[in-house]
Amino acid sequence: MNNLKDRIGASDMSLLKPMMVAKRRRMYPLFFHMGPVALCITSVLLIALMAVLYLSQLGQAVSANQQLQDIHAQQATLQRQNQDLMDIIAQEQSPAYIADNAKKLGLVPAEPQLVQVVTVPKLRPIKDNGHIQP
Repeated sequence: MNNLKDRIGASDMSLLKPMMVAKRRRMYPLFFHMGPVALCITSVLLIALMAVLYLSQLGQAVSANQQLQDIHAQQATLQRQNQDLMDIIAQEQSPAYIADNAKKLGLVPAEPQLVQVVTVPKLRPIKDNGHIQP
């Protein structure tokens, strides 16, 4: 210390004292007190933990992506089936299809002159939403 005093002078010594006190008070983190082996083991463990967490997140993302692709494929299949059913309904509601099937079943159009209307005395008409059904 005397050698240091001689080199810097007495006036600069007043600046040196607070710096030395600050150096003694400085708190070093725990890993500065660890030896190189302990520091390496801690580092490896932290890196392994981060790798496991990363792989876990990656696995969840891949699983969610696979589920999403399966749902999209299922949606496309259902949309095709829906369109096919809509086409079948449109075809079966067409007058030509109905007439064809009626002929296959042996049905023929009725002639208006041969239709007999049966009237039942004292029968009241059925009301449905304000409309009278014959």
